[in-house]
Amino acid sequence: MSARAVIVPPMLTNRSAPPATVTPVLIYRDVRAAVTWLSAAFGFEECVRIGDSHRAQLRVGSDGAVVVGDVRGDQVVPSGGVVTQVIKVRVREVDEAFARARECGARVIEELRTYEYGERSGVLEDLGGHRWELTQTVRDVAPEEWGGTTIAPW
Repeated sequence: MSARAVIVPPMLTNRSAPPATVTPVLIYRDVRAAVTWLSAAFGFEECVRIGDSHRAQLRVGSDGAVVVGDVRGDQVVPSGGVVTQVIKVRVREVDEAFARARECGARVIEELRTYEYGERSGVLEDLGGHRWELTQTVRDVAPEEWGGTTIAPW
């Protein structure tokens, strides 16, 4: 099997959908409370609201997005003792962002620390039980310097 460059045509944009390539949809009991909290704690910006309490699309930084959805059918909120995902969000000033989230009532799961791979990060849990890792790049480090392997450069 030989490696070949794949040409991907540009995607159409749609003002009714987030432009991010990957957009997590997180389920909350109270969509409006979640939007208010995520905006205050993490600085997310609501862009589209669908119904009074059904869904909301939020901008995350300059190129990310998250959808907040309501409980329906098999879509349920996280339950105690089970973690199925952690959403990693890169920020410019992680100490400030972490403090703001804590002041808004986020539960600290892992305090901030600086890792050998060049990131300073910590993990918080929001009012709906979702886990968020806030991270800031503090230096550029080759994966080989800390035991990783570069397969394809970013």
